[in-house]
Formats: sequence, structure tokens, C-alpha cells
Amino acid sequence: MKHEVIIALGSNYRQAAHIRWASERLAWLLDECRLSRVLWTADIKGSGKWYMNRLAAGYTELSADDLQQLLKQTEAETGRTKEAVTIDLDLLQYDIQRYHEKDWQRNYVSAIINDIILK
Repeated sequence: MKHEVIIALGSNYRQAAHIRWASERLAWLLDECRLSRVLWTADIKGSGKWYMNRLAAGYTELSADDLQQLLKQTEAETGRTKEAVTIDLDLLQYDIQRYHEKDWQRNYVSAIINDIILK
């Protein structure tokens, strides 16, 4: 059974390269993968760092737990640390179940969500 998912991507270190790399991985992982445009946002913690953000949507046969584990493994492949967020991949929605409720309130999500919603 295929499940519809939405994944948030973010990076504050070599942003364009890491977002491109993660986008390619997700395009391979998800059926009918749709990618939003990218947006720059300031770090919400006020560190002065800038994040490049994007959303991806598509379909997977993986369970929510397996998908989240795969996303965290993908983050680890890039050498992510707390200071250098090479890539952050968060499952925002799995079918009708929403995750990371605070992220849904972020301006960048509402600004680009329509890029990936099927019409």
C-alpha cells in the first residue's frame, strides 16, 4: 500500500549542495516525487546562520517508522552536527497523520506547501 508523505528539508552548511543532494535522494526514494522551490530563512534561534529550505512530497510503501529511520540515516551520511546542519530531513505528514506541529507554523512551510500539493 502506498502512503502519501511530505518531508521538510533544511540546511545551514553548504546549503545548495546539500539540498540538491537530499532532493535527488528523495526523488529516488519517493514515487511521484514533487519538490517545492527553495526558500532562505534565518535561524529561529538567532545564531545568524541562514537555512535553505524545501519541501518534498510523494508516495512510499515504507512504514512511517521505517521512513523516519531512513531519513535520519540519510542525515548521518552527510556528517550532520548540531552546529553544521548539513541536512535536516523531517517527516511532516504521513497519510493524514501530521508530525512536527511547530514546523507547520513556520512561514516557509505555508509559503511553499502549495508547490507540492496535487491539484
